[in-house]
Amino acid sequence: MTTSNVLSLPFRKSTQISLASSIRQYISKKYDQHPGMFRHDLDVIDSLRRDAVNVREPHPSGIKKLQTYAGQLVWMSGKFPIDIGIDFTWYPALGYHTEHPLVQNNLKYELMNVLFNLAALYSQLAFSSNRSSTEGLKTAASYFSQAAGVLSHMKTEVLPELRMANPPDDMDEATLECLTQLLLAQSQECFWQKAVMDGYKDASIAKLAARVSDLYNLAGEAAMRSEAVSSAWIHHMSAKHHHFAAAAQYRAACDCLEKKRYGEEVARLADAVACVNEGLKECKGGYINKAVVDDLQGLKRRVEEDLKRAEKDNDVIYLQIVPPKSELKILERANMAVARVPPQVAKPYEYFGDHAEFGPALFTKLVPFSVHLAVSIYEERRDRLVSNNIVAELETLTDQLHGVLSSLNLPGSLQALEKPLGLPGTLVQRADEIRQADAINRLQRGLADIEKLCASDRTIFEEGKALLAAEEEEDKNMRRKHGIQRWTRSESRAEPSPNGGARLWNQAAEIEGYFASSTSSDAVVREKFAAVKDTLAVLAGPDRSIMDYIPNSRKTEVPELLKPAIGRLRTAYNDVLRLESRRRKRVESLKARSRADDVKGDILAEAARLERTYPNTAIVPAHFEEFFDKRLDRLYESELEIVDKERADQEKAVADLQRVNREFEAQKRSIGERGSHDREKALQRLDNAYYKYKEIVSNVEVGRKFYNDLNRIVEQFRNQARQWVNERRKEARALEDEISMPSLSSLSLNPAPPSASTSYYAQPPRQQEQQQQQQQVSRQSVHAPPPPAEAQIQSWADHVPPQQPRPMPPPISNNATSSMQGAWRPDMGIRFAGQPSPPAGPGSTNSNNAQAGTGRQGRTWEPSAGIRFG
Repeated sequence: MTTSNVLSLPFRKSTQISLASSIRQYISKKYDQHPGMFRHDLDVIDSLRRDAVNVREPHPSGIKKLQTYAGQLVWMSGKFPIDIGIDFTWYPALGYHTEHPLVQNNLKYELMNVLFNLAALYSQLAFSSNRSSTEGLKTAASYFSQAAGVLSHMKTEVLPELRMANPPDDMDEATLECLTQLLLAQSQECFWQKAVMDGYKDASIAKLAARVSDLYNLAGEAAMRSEAVSSAWIHHMSAKHHHFAAAAQYRAACDCLEKKRYGEEVARLADAVACVNEGLKECKGGYINKAVVDDLQGLKRRVEEDLKRAEKDNDVIYLQIVPPKSELKILERANMAVARVPPQVAKPYEYFGDHAEFGPALFTKLVPFSVHLAVSIYEERRDRLVSNNIVAELETLTDQLHGVLSSLNLPGSLQALEKPLGLPGTLVQRADEIRQADAINRLQRGLADIEKLCASDRTIFEEGKALLAAEEEEDKNMRRKHGIQRWTRSESRAEPSPNGGARLWNQAAEIEGYFASSTSSDAVVREKFAAVKDTLAVLAGPDRSIMDYIPNSRKTEVPELLKPAIGRLRTAYNDVLRLESRRRKRVESLKARSRADDVKGDILAEAARLERTYPNTAIVPAHFEEFFDKRLDRLYESELEIVDKERADQEKAVADLQRVNREFEAQKRSIGERGSHDREKALQRLDNAYYKYKEIVSNVEVGRKFYNDLNRIVEQFRNQARQWVNERRKEARALEDEISMPSLSSLSLNPAPPSASTSYYAQPPRQQEQQQQQQQVSRQSVHAPPPPAEAQIQSWADHVPPQQPRPMPPPISNNATSSMQGAWRPDMGIRFAGQPSPPAGPGSTNSNNAQAGTGRQGRTWEPSAGIRFG
């Protein structure tokens, strides 16, 4: 067997780029450390990439270069985000677009390409091994198994983290599965060949061959789902599948001969002939390597000879029944090929160190990106705990307290009696606060800002949604144009990838819900403002206007019987005010503590502890969960308990206030006190307006924060929609080009002659006619067959640069064919283009020719007709 009956993976090619400059810029922008600290690491990573991308030959020295760079990329993924800002450019190795690079700002994409080249290197080392010896076969089988292991690792570990809506065609899941099974099949084939060389029993060799056939079949099935595996490779896999199915049955037949099961021997040999004939059918298109074809033909000759002998012996001597194929026992399988992931790929952290295989890990002093994520997660969790579980609960209690006071007409009922004339002191203070804050204009500006933010967010969202709708309409039009049988890609809303249309449309519906909820909340806030705007205008006016708004009491003195009830009510009301004031200060103090809670130092210490404890494990934010829980419990558990205490204290204070207020109202009714009712209502309206103003201010701030947060969400949605739509349109163009390419029946194996419409210089109609006549004469006059032309197939690959048309030579007249064999001589004369002269007969003379020439001289020469010699 020659080395050409197996396949090897080609390398993916890349361009030289500088990682150092991009990493240096990212560190300076995103980290609190100076890039100069990592000058050596930056130089090393550039050197490692340069060595890795320059691996182009099947030499074992390239293995360490690729493994070291891949290991450092894995390590760096714990230090930097996946989109670090480096545009990695790689050319596909398989498929129909190997000259079209794909550029991605993605560290995992770079890792995928490096690992693919590592698998390609292993396969090429196996391909170049000396497989004519048992040691060479063992080496080739090991290399094939390691190549399959690297591809399997890519599919299960790296591809799910790639974060690309459409991975490269030659590195998607179907292609990686196909290549993995192909390399395993070739590894198993090496074990089969070694067993043949070592003279194993036929039964054992049959089991090995059957497994080889299975693996080639699995590779072919996966190849049919891939867009990158060529038809030549698919035919190769199918031919090898049938070849080893035939080889397995042949070896099983030899085992039957040894065990004197002559009827079964004939049946298995017949099935082997059928299998080898199926394999030879795959060779008709010229896709298969000659070595594979020779192997099939050699096996066919051998099997047919044995079948002829076996049938003759059984018919004449043994007379055993030949069972049908359905009754033959299915051959057992012996699997020897396993996808073996190199430990340097599976566990790269174990190979870092000053004296280890990969050397020291780079950027060890840089705070890992996971630590930055952990800080963000902690701060978000802390803010959510403080805002939702503590502050929001306390503010809800305060709102409930204000509602109780308003229902009891407090403090209006007290102020009307205690201050029957003029303005109460608390009301004067609140009026000053409203004037200094420019309350009405402040609320109007806040509501206007919210409206602008909402409109801006809505515009961005509608832009992204319009992109999705336009892409969906384009897809529907193309589906109507080409039909669902030819337009085979998934619909826009059913696109199943992680960043696909289904997820984007669901996100759009979710954002629509946000807008609907926020619009409803905005309307409620505007209604609140409209309800208190007039009262706030009074409170924001001068004291004289407020006094005019509040009527004076008809009685200027408080009845003696009512004073004890007023005193008890004032005491209970002051207790409520002190409770509210204490709560407000507690909230402000808690917010200040939350803002001052700097967790970075403690998280860095925790990260250092984790690195010492688990040196071979990449640190991820999930490792800090226990640290988060302990810290939040230590700092804020007491505040959560205070919420329950505040609730209990408020219930007691409100109960006392309601009891005292009932006694106060009963005492008022008993003495018939009604003189201050109008004043009481006016004071209560002003007090309610003040608290409503506070509530609206809080609502406006919440709305402004909501729309600022929503702005980030809708911008991310628009960017993702734009990226996805661009990828879908690129995919649509490729699919349309594929649909519109010529059918195989219209392809010509010989280059068509250039037509007049496409020639660089257009020919006059007369010259075209003469050229056609010359071509007919040439075909009739040539007796020897021309040498076979090299087969050429038209290419319909997109973006192929057009060939520059060449100038067409002047046409040759029919009667000048023989004259063109020599150079022009002075005795030939000059003939201008015109009607072709009649061919000279056997008796024609030179005088006739002269007469003919004389006749032509009487015609008018046209420059467009050209000049003909001879």
